[in-house]
This record gives sequence, structure tokens and C-alpha cells, in this order.
Amino acid sequence: MRIRTIIAMAGAAGMLLTGTAHAYPVKNPALTENALYDSGTLAASTCTEPPIKDGSRAQAERYMKAMVGCLNTAWEGHITTAGMSFGAPKVKFFDRLPRKYCGFTFEKDPGSYSLYCPRSRTIAIRIGKDWLENTDDLWLLHHTAALYGYHVASLSGIHAAYDKTPYANKSEMYEQIRRFNLYSDCLGGVFIRSVQDSLGRDGKDWKKLLSVLRGNGDLKGQARTYGKGSNRAAWTARGHAGSDLAACNTWAAPSSQVA
Repeated sequence: MRIRTIIAMAGAAGMLLTGTAHAYPVKNPALTENALYDSGTLAASTCTEPPIKDGSRAQAERYMKAMVGCLNTAWEGHITTAGMSFGAPKVKFFDRLPRKYCGFTFEKDPGSYSLYCPRSRTIAIRIGKDWLENTDDLWLLHHTAALYGYHVASLSGIHAAYDKTPYANKSEMYEQIRRFNLYSDCLGGVFIRSVQDSLGRDGKDWKKLLSVLRGNGDLKGQARTYGKGSNRAAWTARGHAGSDLAACNTWAAPSSQVA
């Protein structure tokens, strides 16, 4: 089981619970009516996957760097056409987990993990053994594309709006976090669709990815921050099938779809 550890919750997770007035369900137009949703489809582009073998961290890092390059190419034109400023994210790989990074303090080593740091617009990754299994499937590609989705959120103003969205209790807080994370899953599906003709993949690879996602939802007894596996697969498929980026508007979706 490849647990998806993406840490991009500096906003909701770092906000204090208060009794102040709030709008819930989410009504912030920067989230529910963002200009990104009206920007059309992500144009088709080419992307070549470097070879990667199980157990090779060096090859996995090269693979993810190459995929970020493809993502930069795919998203730059789209973001600028939509009237927003584009800047490529930094990419940093860790051999060892630092105790503190980007305002986070890690009490123990989680193994593989990835983090988007909005203050420096950096994608930080530590690849452990669990991410070096079954590397011939689409999981690592989708994971990289979903992680990049936080950068798209930063460029489009969604990340800043998410940071400022209030909540009344922990239940609302975790639902907002899930909306953000499922949004990134959806953008992962959008990107795969945009490059699928150049990947040389078939329908079996896509079905396997959805199966892996269904098996990698929130774990029983842990904070519900990523969503049920079925919803992760559903939003990824929605992004892949969508005619425009409005398909990824998790902020306007009913609670059942982001559970």
C-alpha cells in the first residue's frame, strides 16, 4: 500500500478554531467561482516518461523531475492564457527528513512524503521504499501531477483563499482540507488526460491507477484529510473526463462527494 502523504494544509490545519461568524458550506467566490474554472481544457502536450525500476530511488527522482518539467510545459500556457502569472515551482528532494521545514515540525519519520511549501513555492519530496514498488504503473505520475496541483492553486489564488476560509469546528476544518486535497487529485487526472496520447499507456494502466486510489483513502483511526478511496478515484476520473477545469470545483460539491 502506497500511502499518499502530501502535506499542504498550512492554512486550515494551522488556523485556530474560533466561534466567529463563518460561511459554510464554502461560499468564497475565489474558491467556488475561480477564474481557473472558466479557462477551458488543459491543452494536449507531449510527455516522455523516463525509465524507472523498482527499488531505484535515483531513477524515481529523475522520473518525478521529468514529470514536473512536463507539468511546467502543460500549465504555463494555460495559466498565462487565463490571465494569471506563471512561475515554475522549485523541486527539492530530501535524503533524510528534517525535523522542521516550511513551518512544519515532524515528530517522527513518515517514510515517503511530499510537501508543497506555498511561501517558497517549493515541491519537497522524500522517497522511501514504499514508493519504489510497482513503479511501472501510473501512480507516481498521478502523485506528481496532484502535488503540482497545489502549485496551480497557489498561482490561481485558490491556495490563498483556502488559507483564509474560516470554519466552526474540526469537522468543517477536515472537510475543507479534503476539498483541497481532492481538488489536487482531480488536477492529476486533468494532466494525465492532456498527455495520455504521448505516454504509450493503455486502458489497463488507467484502470489500475483508479484501483490503487480506491485502496489509498483515509485510514481508519487517523485524521480524515484525503478523502475516501472511492472519492479520490472519482475526482481523479472526473478530472480526466472533464471538458474544462470546472470539473475540479470541489468547493461547490456536496459533502458526500468530499467525504
